[in-house]
Amino acid sequence: MSTTDDFRRNSDNFCYRHPDRQSFVLCQRCLRTVCSECRTPAAVGVICPECMAQQRAAETPAQKKAERRWASRRPAVVVASGRPLATLTIIAVTGLVYIIGIIPGLGSILSNALMFYGPYLVPQFGAFEPWRLFTVSLVHSGFFHIALNMLALWFIGRNLEPLLGRWRFVVLYALGTLGGSVAVALLAPLTPVVGASGAIFALFGALLVIGRHIGADIRVIAVLIGINFAWPFVVALITSIGTGDFISALNGVGISWQAHLGGLITGAAVGFVYARTRLARQRALQIGLLVGVGAVLLALLVIPVVVYY
Repeated sequence: MSTTDDFRRNSDNFCYRHPDRQSFVLCQRCLRTVCSECRTPAAVGVICPECMAQQRAAETPAQKKAERRWASRRPAVVVASGRPLATLTIIAVTGLVYIIGIIPGLGSILSNALMFYGPYLVPQFGAFEPWRLFTVSLVHSGFFHIALNMLALWFIGRNLEPLLGRWRFVVLYALGTLGGSVAVALLAPLTPVVGASGAIFALFGALLVIGRHIGADIRVIAVLIGINFAWPFVVALITSIGTGDFISALNGVGISWQAHLGGLITGAAVGFVYARTRLARQRALQIGLLVGVGAVLLALLVIPVVVYY
């Protein structure tokens, strides 16, 4: 993600101890930006090294004695590293599911059990399997499908996860998956889909909004989103030149633009929430807004149930 001069001159966008490291996390006491190496988890938010030192210096002898007494009885606090562990974990789990799926006899069973298909959200059809809203991101149609999605996840995740923090990144990925599934249910209710494209586009959407908020140059991101979103329509347009049936050609491309759209909108919404609730005292508000985004997505599922099914 390239940056503008205003972005580079704004020290608030970088760790105050490591000016070359971009971060999106603030110390809950002094409100300075700190990178993953410099922050220590606290009861609410994180604390920078200087504030931690001041806090320890202000402890009374009784507090220090109690801390030494309980130090051996409680688990050590693990400071998050800059490595994108959530990104790597998602890639590993998705890859494991793919490997299991290529075992003869298991591929179709696994795909049928985890893919998203709208009618499975309606108990009247004999099966109510809401987990498919999320498990759809674990199954893919082939090697190139999973390879492209996981490659995109790696390139975006290794930059976005350290910026947001591990759990915020996981929530973004999960809500993006949900948003993609909801869009498919709304716009293509009888189309079975597989893949993590909804979640990937959610990362794109969040990166676009957050990048704009912190003053980064988002033109490259916008172009990439535009190319990826327009690709199935371009292929369908070229394919339909001879037949004149654009809709059939679009359906035959095999790419769920509905999931892309739903993930992109959801990711942009979550990115906006993150960008506007950076302070530690806004944590409850942030959680409430994220729950609200999830609730709205689930409420939208009433529409296809009433209209289509």
